[in-house]
Amino acid sequence: MHFYKYQGAGNDFVVFDNRDLKINHARPEWIQQLCNRRFGIGADGLILLENAPGYDFKMVYCNADGQPGTMCGNGGRCAVAFAKYLGIIDSETNFLAVDGPHYASISAKGNWVSLQMIDVDQIEKDGEAWVLNTGSPHYICMTENLHNKDMFTEGRAIRYNDTYRDQGINVNFVEPLNNGGFAVRTYERGVEDETLACGTGVTAVALAMAKAGNQIGKHITPIKARGGELQIRFHYDGTRFSDIFLEGPAEFVFQGDI
Repeated sequence: MHFYKYQGAGNDFVVFDNRDLKINHARPEWIQQLCNRRFGIGADGLILLENAPGYDFKMVYCNADGQPGTMCGNGGRCAVAFAKYLGIIDSETNFLAVDGPHYASISAKGNWVSLQMIDVDQIEKDGEAWVLNTGSPHYICMTENLHNKDMFTEGRAIRYNDTYRDQGINVNFVEPLNNGGFAVRTYERGVEDETLACGTGVTAVALAMAKAGNQIGKHITPIKARGGELQIRFHYDGTRFSDIFLEGPAEFVFQGDI
């Protein structure tokens, strides 16, 4: 089987062209092995690019634990870059993901992808933290000394507490930066560890921080993840977030046969 490896700000994926539907992804142990960093290719998740009537393509995403995942923002951007590589799209696309249709654009060189995310109109509080869904559920908590935080222990404690244990949640710790943006570290459910970036997570952070500061209007929020720089563009009218775009690099790493 021929595979491709892509990464977006260090969030990495094993990618297959499955337009002929020869690959059955309902095999958790197989996916776990592919994503295992010692016994397989190594990745945060698996992406299958398939056909979808009325769209340029469909992105099927599974977490590293082998289970079908909710929306993966960086995975979506990598799928767009892969579709351009295959010649399916040029500079723009409309594709289908688990949370519905998405529009995206890609640079001429094919390494910068701007992906439109779903609108958000519901943000809740859990104590001092913010909770919202940007295609995947996220918990947002402000912190200090982010670089020293034990992400595995503290993230896992929240992800598996009584409130979130059954459905799971992605846990994001956030620290303000001098440029008006935020540094973010994320513990991802399904990976069950910290990842170098999380697209839906940094999107959730940007929206939660705008909500906290009652920042009405159009905004561009720079985000520093451990694996690279991302930015989120959006409009907030005081009630609803719309025109949300996750933007950043989506880069081919290598390809091979397994």
